[in-house]
Amino acid sequence: MSNSIQSVLVETRVFPPPEGFVKQANISGQAAYQALLDESDRDPNGFWGRLAKENLHWTKPFTQVLDESNAPFYKWFGDGELNVSANCLEANIERGLGDKVAIIFEADGGEVTKVTYHELYERVCQMANGLKSLGYKTGDRAIIYLPMSIEAVAAMQACARLGIIHSVVFGGFSSKALHERIIDVGASLVITADEQVRGGKQIPLKPAVDEAFGMGGCDIVRHCLVYKRTGGSVAWDDKRDMWLHDLVKDQPKTCEAVPVNAEHPLFILYTSGSTGKPKGVQHSSGGYLLWAKLTMQWTFDAKPDDVFWCTADVGWVTGHTYITYGPLANGMTQIVFEGVPTYPNAGRFWEMIQRHHVSIFYTAPTAIRSLIKASEANAAVHPKSFDLSSLRLLGSVGEPINPEAWMWYHINVGQERCPIVDTWWQTETGGHMITPLPGVTPLKPGSCTTRLPGITAAIVDETGGDVEAGQGGFLVIKRPWPSMIRTIWGDPERFKTSYFPEELRGYYLAGDGAQCDADNCFWIMGRIDDVLNVSGHRLGTMEVESALVAHELVAEAAVVGRPDATTGEAVVAFVVLKRATPDGDEAVAIAKQLRDWISKEIGPIAKPKEIRFGDNLPKTRSGKIMRRLLRVVAKGEEVTQDVSTLENPAILDQLTKPV
Repeated sequence: MSNSIQSVLVETRVFPPPEGFVKQANISGQAAYQALLDESDRDPNGFWGRLAKENLHWTKPFTQVLDESNAPFYKWFGDGELNVSANCLEANIERGLGDKVAIIFEADGGEVTKVTYHELYERVCQMANGLKSLGYKTGDRAIIYLPMSIEAVAAMQACARLGIIHSVVFGGFSSKALHERIIDVGASLVITADEQVRGGKQIPLKPAVDEAFGMGGCDIVRHCLVYKRTGGSVAWDDKRDMWLHDLVKDQPKTCEAVPVNAEHPLFILYTSGSTGKPKGVQHSSGGYLLWAKLTMQWTFDAKPDDVFWCTADVGWVTGHTYITYGPLANGMTQIVFEGVPTYPNAGRFWEMIQRHHVSIFYTAPTAIRSLIKASEANAAVHPKSFDLSSLRLLGSVGEPINPEAWMWYHINVGQERCPIVDTWWQTETGGHMITPLPGVTPLKPGSCTTRLPGITAAIVDETGGDVEAGQGGFLVIKRPWPSMIRTIWGDPERFKTSYFPEELRGYYLAGDGAQCDADNCFWIMGRIDDVLNVSGHRLGTMEVESALVAHELVAEAAVVGRPDATTGEAVVAFVVLKRATPDGDEAVAIAKQLRDWISKEIGPIAKPKEIRFGDNLPKTRSGKIMRRLLRVVAKGEEVTQDVSTLENPAILDQLTKPV
């Protein structure tokens, strides 16, 4: 049996960058891209040092770019000092952008609030002064558990201003998940809201915090600051709880930013671990901010008059890098949205793009696929019913986008004129790693295409040796880069074994299976642990899912494996159709159509042994499909894991019936 992962997805469509886009791009044409690649490959330290000096404001300049003496615990710009918040706020005010709109906030109900860079600066300073008045200082840890809001961005920036290490917890997470993170990070401060509003519903946040406190071990938390979002009733502890508006109202509107070492932790963000215990991914200040700023300029081709909209939540890394830090470090105007893409109807995204004249739109494949289904059922919410002429660039984030969803996005949202940047990166990488550059790269639907300058991405076998083009293997990064994870908070040993296994020559192991084609374009084939082993053939789940979604009846699909006595593993497909969920003979007939389709598209080896139809797939509130729950369902086992983060827990019952 071969250890390599077989690539079965065949995609031949190529879309060169539009000529007009190339002319105006920040990185314009192949020669400009190649020059940056050559510089970064020839002299990595010189390359990163130059960019750090040119792009960041240092209170104490660095003299050493990279310290490799304690690999893989790399240090970047380690003797330099700066402040991240000052780089996002004062730096822009000083260059005359104080009156420029920084954030256009749209609430769930449609109310719009705009804040300029100067107004945001004052808000952040007042919050930072409030935190100082309570005795918080550099090195303390804060948990931020807030809805999407200007307050969430301001809270993160206020922490950064004082060197307080923040850990944002997504507002959809349960009190148990919150409790784990408070304990693990040793937080002495929690910033939350009474409630959040999503899809017309008021969802309690403060009660979840109280429940977490009630689980014990949280005595280190001295204060719980509460943003009054709805005025919903909440329990109150006078010794610990405090309204945020009361704390900040009389505070001065200026607050000196505290310089910190470039390696000072800016934030710790928890990501799911295969063991079930969340991993606290620790990011630095200097290296992280540099890459957040550069990738905005390179991947998104950021321009002064752009209106940028990343639809992620600040509870995820995408909302850190491409809402709170990257756009603000570049002095951009951006949208921050509280609600969901389907409320009050599934045209919400397109209506907002039309109303706010959004020029760069960055969203997830799961959102795109759910909107495809909605728009095919109702022409009134189809993107073609809206004026999307302000758009010039589209982006995709979170997981590989299957080719058919890419084509729909390209034709219906981008009107066949907007490049799509399909970005591959992770919580651990801090920013984009492999992505098309819109003024350089010919686009291939389903491929994240090429590495960014300075990023030595490669596909290797289990001993770290390079594999041939077209062969599947492990995706690795061969050299350190500034925005990389520094450690797992409190668990350096797990950091080393998870990301830098000895057998892979000290390369960073991404955990994704991938292949590189003859044009050096990368194709992600799914997580290594999402590789199916069917009769000795190793297949990436993402490729089977893409083939299913290419069928005219299918809106969405998720594929997992379950043990099988004959083949080792059997393919189990969970499918959402573009029409009503079938049952009985109709379900059997459609399942046969889909099996025959897979057999034709990929080969008989990939035919699903079971197909299960549902109205939807189990997703978190951020739109991520919970494949580990589907694996449990596929095995016929009872779901015992916490499902409180699911948008739709009841859907699991519907998916238990195989066809």
